[in-house]
Amino acid sequence: MRQPNLFSLSRKEGWRRFVDEAPRLRPETLTLRQLSALGQEAAEDYNDARHDWHANFGIVATPQLSAVHDELDQIVASNRQDGDRIRSAAVIDALPGLGKTTIANLFGRTFDRGQMRRLGQVTTAGHERIPVFRVGLTSNTTLRTLNRMICEFYGHPATDRANAATLASHALDCVLSCETQLGIIDDVHFIDLDRRDGLAVSNHLKWLANELPVTFVYVGVGLAERRFFADGLSGKNVVLAQTARRWTRLGVAPFSLTDETGRRHWRSLLKATERQLVLAEHRPGQLTRLEGYLFERTSGHIGSYFTLLMRGCYRAIRTGGEALTRDLLDEVRLDEASEQARKQLAASLAHRRQNAGTEAAS
Repeated sequence: MRQPNLFSLSRKEGWRRFVDEAPRLRPETLTLRQLSALGQEAAEDYNDARHDWHANFGIVATPQLSAVHDELDQIVASNRQDGDRIRSAAVIDALPGLGKTTIANLFGRTFDRGQMRRLGQVTTAGHERIPVFRVGLTSNTTLRTLNRMICEFYGHPATDRANAATLASHALDCVLSCETQLGIIDDVHFIDLDRRDGLAVSNHLKWLANELPVTFVYVGVGLAERRFFADGLSGKNVVLAQTARRWTRLGVAPFSLTDETGRRHWRSLLKATERQLVLAEHRPGQLTRLEGYLFERTSGHIGSYFTLLMRGCYRAIRTGGEALTRDLLDEVRLDEASEQARKQLAASLAHRRQNAGTEAAS
């Protein structure tokens, strides 16, 4: 079995690999006769290559991804203020399973590549250029751990025993020395504004925005509902919140079949992904003919959709069916949210069909 590419985007080496790695090579699509002609070891190697390919689908430029990238590009490109001015930030705030982290990471990769191409790998002072840093928060993130995670991204050696203030100073030095211009902070919904530590971290994010000459892109789930933009304040004190004035909220909507535009976008996703399938019996149009079924299974969440395809492809290869049929996909279990939503959506669609039939009969 091929070893997966193991790296972490929370370290500069892993981020560099993510940015610089060449596109994955697509395996050749063999016919059933060619498959049957392979020896046992050759078949195992070929199937392993296909599993690896299907588990790492290429990027599909969905309307949601393109729209958020356009907004991010505008925000970052206009943040050309001198060091004494505060730069506005962006926050991608949406439900789980809609590709928020992927959208942020891909934007960071594109931005990083552009900076490296234009400015080179070394700064004018001779330091390693690192255009982007990225960290992901945890449920127990404190002031000190946030500063430490930024320092650890850069590989700063003095992160074990330093206090929060010293780590903040180290983080500032790293950003300035490496001429970083973009900072991605994922999972900010882990910050609990009802706890003292959480409120301190939230306030520290403002300090970082004041002191670090970078544009921040935050990623989180349900931040508006958690009163994150209100800094945890309520009532008349909400007007005192700084976050709502500094952050531009960018939402990511699930796919929808309620109008022709939504159906067209959904079909475009299906067409784009089925071109990536390496299955002997797959034929163009097989996924689009299942557009209603696939939407029912995933409720328009792109994360659940890709999970269904990846597991389905594995099953199609393992069983020898070599195609994504409805019967095969019915055997694939998804995340609990999708399974529950499927039952509700199926009941709703059945009710609509029943009402439509009643109206037609009358």
